[in-house]
Amino acid sequence: MNKIFNYTGQGKSGKKIPDYKALFEIANPAHYIAEPALCDAVNVSIALGQPLIVTGEPGTGKTQLAASIAYEYDIPLLEFYTKTTSIAADLFYQYDAIRRFQDSQLPDRIIKVENYISYQALGVAILLTKRNKEVNNILPEEYRGKPPTRSVILIDEVDKAPRDLPNDILIEIERMQFKVVETGKTHIADPKYRPIVILTSNSEKNLPDAFLRRCVFYHTTFPDSETLKSIVKKRFEYNKEIEPHFSDDFIESAIDHFIEIRELGLRKKPSTAEFLAWITMLKTLNLDVRNNQKNIQKSYTVLAKNYEDLHKLINFLQDKEETKP
Repeated sequence: MNKIFNYTGQGKSGKKIPDYKALFEIANPAHYIAEPALCDAVNVSIALGQPLIVTGEPGTGKTQLAASIAYEYDIPLLEFYTKTTSIAADLFYQYDAIRRFQDSQLPDRIIKVENYISYQALGVAILLTKRNKEVNNILPEEYRGKPPTRSVILIDEVDKAPRDLPNDILIEIERMQFKVVETGKTHIADPKYRPIVILTSNSEKNLPDAFLRRCVFYHTTFPDSETLKSIVKKRFEYNKEIEPHFSDDFIESAIDHFIEIRELGLRKKPSTAEFLAWITMLKTLNLDVRNNQKNIQKSYTVLAKNYEDLHKLINFLQDKEETKP
C-alpha cells in the first residue's frame, strides 16, 4: 500500500496529513472532454440565446460542462444548486428580512433596503452585463470595477425544484431580466453580453413542456471504452508523477473491469466520476487489476454506495478468482 495512506486505527498520533493536491487536480476544467454532439448543443444554445438543458445519469459530467465552457471563454462561472425548497426569486437575489427587522430596532440606525439584498447566480450574471458604474455598489466585491462581461450560469439539478419553478422563471430567462420587489428596481441584461445558461437534470420528467420548448436539449450517455480511455489520459497527463503509472494496458484492464462491474445489476451503477476516483485509488494503492485482484477489494468502497452493492462486488471478485485458470 502506498505510504501516504497510513491510518492504523491504533490510537497513535503525530502523523503528517498527506498533500492531496495532485489527486484533486483531476477535477480541473482544463481536462474536461465533451463529445462532439454536446459541443454542437452548446454552440446552438449560445447562438440562439436559449438555455441548454443537459440530462443523464449522475456522474457523467453534466455539472462540469458549465465549468469547461467558462474556462474556455475565460468568463465568470456562477452556480446555483437547486433545493427542493427553491423558488424563482432565489436564482436572482435573497432578501434578509430578519436582519433588517433586527437592525430597525436599534436606535439611530439608518435602514437602506439594498443593504439587505444579496444577489445570486442569475441576478449577478444579469448585473455583470451592465456598465459597472450602474451596478458597482450592489455587485459582489470580486466583480466590482470590471467591464461588462458575459458569464456562464449553472442551475444544477433543476428537477429537484418544485414543478412551478421552471415556469416561474420562463420570462426572466427568456428576456434576461428580473425585478427586486423590495426596491421596485428592474434589472435588464445588455443583449451584447447575454449570459450562457446551463441547466442539469437527472430526469426530464419534472420539467414542464412550456419550459422545454424554450430550451436546447441534450442527453448525455455513459462513455464507451475508448472515451473512458481518452478521459483518463487527458485527466492525468498534467502530472508526470502520475501519468507513467497509467500505461495503455493498465487503463484498458481497469476499464474492462469497471464495465464488468457496471453490468452486474447494482442498485447504483458507478459513474464516470467514480471511475476516475477509483482508478486514482488503484494507482495510489499500487494495485493493478491484471495481477493483484485479491487486493482490489479494498478499492471497491469508491464504487459501491450501499451494503448490498458492496457485497455483490466482493462476490463478483471472489468468483473471478475461483474461475481463473
